[in-house]
Amino acid sequence: MNSTTRFKLSTMMFLEFFIWGSWFVTMGTYLGKNLLSNDVQIGSAYSTQSLGAIIAPFIIGLIADKFFSAQKVLGVLHLVGGVLLWVAGTSLNFDGFFPFILGYMIAYMPTLALVNSISFKQMKDPGKEFPSIRVFGTIGWIIAGLVIGWLNWEQSGNLVLTFKMASIASIILGLLSFFLPDTPPVKKGEKTTFGEIIGLDAIGLLKNKSYLLFFLASVAICIPLAFYYNFTNPFLNEVGMKGAAGVQSLGQVSETLFMLLMPLFFARLGVKKMLAIGMIAWVVRYLFFAFGNADTNYWMLIGGIVLHGICYDFFFVTGQIYTDRLAGEKFKSAAQGFITLATYGVGMLIGSIISGMVVNKYVVEGGHIWQSIWIIPAGIAALVALLFILFFSDKNKSVTEANTL
Repeated sequence: MNSTTRFKLSTMMFLEFFIWGSWFVTMGTYLGKNLLSNDVQIGSAYSTQSLGAIIAPFIIGLIADKFFSAQKVLGVLHLVGGVLLWVAGTSLNFDGFFPFILGYMIAYMPTLALVNSISFKQMKDPGKEFPSIRVFGTIGWIIAGLVIGWLNWEQSGNLVLTFKMASIASIILGLLSFFLPDTPPVKKGEKTTFGEIIGLDAIGLLKNKSYLLFFLASVAICIPLAFYYNFTNPFLNEVGMKGAAGVQSLGQVSETLFMLLMPLFFARLGVKKMLAIGMIAWVVRYLFFAFGNADTNYWMLIGGIVLHGICYDFFFVTGQIYTDRLAGEKFKSAAQGFITLATYGVGMLIGSIISGMVVNKYVVEGGHIWQSIWIIPAGIAALVALLFILFFSDKNKSVTEANTL
């Protein structure tokens, strides 16, 4: 890969995640403070990510893979997305806001797969070359949070500017996309089935009892995950943390650090221990949030944020590796699509709905009873972790073998 291509791909990845990090983290705070939305509505707004994740495979499978070059589809989606984000930021109430953020997430979620496809096409050895490109995405997310914190948009009530910042960045990426390396459709002229699009070819994996348990645990752990994504920023602002969005970027720093250490941990601990530690970290994180505050127990709030690296990498990244190893060469792509649809689609959708209802139940004058709120996802994560530890056994049996049973 030459330096020009590397620069283009790095810039693409930076903007891709800068856009998402610009508005997603603080949307709950914006909706609650600026549009006076209730917590059920905030949960509904975050559920648009899941709806986008469910629809994304169809956009990729039926359009990008068959008819148009990936970089052109990426460009159109970001241009449309930029307009939708700008209009969403002009909405005066939740009812006016929701249709535009839903439309935006339907446009945005497919781009996550497209930027990977465009990158992989230019690489001779993606295993070695991709991490150095992908890390710019994490940097983009971190910088977005730092900008919000530095400009004090949370405390000053100017979070509407996050949508405008993301909108401008989206339009810039949309225009730049047309100058990215050409990535022609990989399945032009081929017939695509519904099962291929959503990864049903890998359903044979579920005949493996251990993988079935992992699959169910993955969906279930997305319920407490939704609490973190949807309500951490409103919580931190409510308890008095200054520059909360910037502080939350420590989670992405932690994620990057543990990602680099993953090979070492994986070799020493193995799949079961890695997954179990990831789930236990979720329990600890929510207990930190339950008993932390912006005074004497401020360290608990920081600890809960920094634990994001273990929570995400040890469970979700390990799960992707476990799925890849178990699926066999023929079903790798289908298996990853299947588990992604189940977690970020179905699991997070359920989690967004439940989290909104739970947080709304503990509203009091002037705020929320956060300790009671965070105990609930801690309890869910603890139950999932316990059942997983008791019944999971890492048995290496590929989907090809499972299909013959």
